[in-house]
Amino acid sequence: MTTDEGELYDADEDPYALALRPGREPVFLRLADGRRIQMPVHRWHEQPTVADKTVLARCIGPVLDVGCGPGRMCRALLSRGVFALGVDIAPRAVALTTAQGGLALCRSVFERLPAERGWQTVLLIDGNIGIGGDPHGLLRRCGGLIAPAGLLVVEVDPHDVEELCTARFENLQGQSGPFFPWARLGRPALHRIAEDLAFSVTDQWGYGHRRFLALGRPDSASGPR
Repeated sequence: MTTDEGELYDADEDPYALALRPGREPVFLRLADGRRIQMPVHRWHEQPTVADKTVLARCIGPVLDVGCGPGRMCRALLSRGVFALGVDIAPRAVALTTAQGGLALCRSVFERLPAERGWQTVLLIDGNIGIGGDPHGLLRRCGGLIAPAGLLVVEVDPHDVEELCTARFENLQGQSGPFFPWARLGRPALHRIAEDLAFSVTDQWGYGHRRFLALGRPDSASGPR
C-alpha cells in the first residue's frame, strides 16, 4: 500500500489512524488530565522484538490478535506455520497488515467474529488491554472467543496501576483525534479481574520493561507452559 507522506487527517477519522501514519514519528496518548504517554509506534512497524518472540513462542494456533495494528505478530505467526488472524478497527491497520502478507479483518472485537469459541490463543498486547476503557468487559468478551482449553495472552503495564480514563492520540504537530475510553492495567489489577471472571493465571513472565500474563479456564489450566 502506498500513502502520501504529507497527508493530513480528517477530524472524523478514527484517532488510532494517527498512530499508523507514514513516517512513524512519535505519537502520544494524551490523557484527559493532561498527562502524555509516548506510544511505541516504531515497534508496531518493525519485526518482532525479543520480548515479542517470548509471546510468539507461547502461541498455539489458531491465534486471534486483537488490535493487531500493522500486523507484525500475525505475519510472524504465519511465517512459523501458525494460523493467525488480526482484527483492528482502523482500515489503515488492516490494509498495512494485508499488504505485507498478513490476514486481518476491519472489525471491533465486540462485533461478531469468525470461529467464536474456537481460538486457541487470543492476544491482547501493546497495551490493548485498554481497548474500550473496560478491561473487565474486554476480558469477558475475549473469554467468549477462546476454545475451552484456549489462552488469553495479555500484556500489562510494568507498574502497579489500575486506571480507567479517556485519552486521544496526538502527534508532534499538535494534530489529535477525539477523546475515547481507555484503560491502563498492571499485573496485580489483572490478577484481580481474572479471578473475578474465573480465569486462572497459567503463566506470567517479563522481558526488559515489558510484562505478560497468560489466562486460562481453571478446568484446563495445567501450570506454566
